[in-house]
Amino acid sequence: MAGRNGRTVRDLRRANRTAVLQRLYFDGPLSRFELGPATGLSSGSISNVVADLIADGLLEEAGSVDSDGGRPRTLLRVAPGSGHMIGVDVGETRVRVELFDLTLTELARAERPLERRGYAVEAIVGHIRDGIAEVLTASGTGASALLGVGIGVPGIVEHTPELGAVVHGQTIGWDAAPLEALLRAGSPLPDTVPYFIDNGAKTLGQAEMWFGGGRGARNAVVVLFGSGVGACLVTPDVEHGRAVEWGHLTVRVRGRRCRCGALGCLEAYAGAESLLARWAEEGGRPPQGGDEEADLTAMLAAAYPPDGTAPDPVALAVLEETAEYLGAGLSDLINLFQPERILIGGWAGLQLGARFLPAVRRHATAYALRHPAEKVAIELGRLGPDAVTVGAAILPLADFFGRGGRRAEPAAQSPEPAWRTALGDRVPR
Repeated sequence: MAGRNGRTVRDLRRANRTAVLQRLYFDGPLSRFELGPATGLSSGSISNVVADLIADGLLEEAGSVDSDGGRPRTLLRVAPGSGHMIGVDVGETRVRVELFDLTLTELARAERPLERRGYAVEAIVGHIRDGIAEVLTASGTGASALLGVGIGVPGIVEHTPELGAVVHGQTIGWDAAPLEALLRAGSPLPDTVPYFIDNGAKTLGQAEMWFGGGRGARNAVVVLFGSGVGACLVTPDVEHGRAVEWGHLTVRVRGRRCRCGALGCLEAYAGAESLLARWAEEGGRPPQGGDEEADLTAMLAAAYPPDGTAPDPVALAVLEETAEYLGAGLSDLINLFQPERILIGGWAGLQLGARFLPAVRRHATAYALRHPAEKVAIELGRLGPDAVTVGAAILPLADFFGRGGRRAEPAAQSPEPAWRTALGDRVPR
């Protein structure tokens, strides 16, 4: 039965379960007495919802606290083993796969380094499949326990009825790559396990907003600084974040050629790949090992020698110029969105770290309008190199919470699913 606002009793129960689960997840353990004011639900509703969630195995007791003159109050928390999620980071130097319990404690991980330009979609699909099988085997977790697999990818993600998530990753050569359909074809997982695929900058932003430097902020921009650069915007109107192709903002007319094919993109000056290329173009001597992360480490050591010797002037000049480009790029985000916080993450951002940040802040302030620049804090992300995988795992977790702690019901499958027909010869037999 639907009420005046169109909500049914089932909708109300789901919303109440969601409210209790989320409050305990972020602020627990809590007693039933504390859950009432924390969620705005009546004591009767709290009792009913908690009883349902305990019966479903989603909540468990976590000790007790003394009350004011009465019986001790039992504390409740989300049961860590009541569900599992897999998070995948399809990065530009490696594919990382991690298995988490419901409280995002890591249970197992697998990594597959990528050779330079090794972004063939079929190869990436193979790495993801193998990584999923590896973490499930290592942890002894059955696929039926999974709430879903979240995947962060470089590029724009489009969701289609026939193929599911399709990735437009121009910088890595993915032209409408049917990633979800390819993963389902020959997948080690049953069809009942959903995939949640989104832009890697957005999954990074999701993680930082839930557990990192973005907690408590209403308006924030989370920047992913790796081989390329991207950003995720979070505002009250875009609660779960929106990926913005910030790296392809034009910062120099008729400038350097970007990986996307255009001229003068921010990524052509500020991404780690272009940073290393510019070091070589200016007469520097970057290592030829082909490992971009190791090469950037070597560049930092050359520019800022740990033993106090004279720095490599070319490496230092390129890094200082990169700080200005990044600061100018951040000024555009400040002027456009007026965020409270800007958080810089990604493997290159973490490597450059605190040494790089003061110069970036200085240039961002110089290029931005004074009023919004005075109100923004520019900091490093707090979640380290696993932030994208954590954020990817949050995608199925958020869906689970949104359903009130109930698993997604499997869609009715025809004998020949639409994705199999659409893939045609690309389906493994």
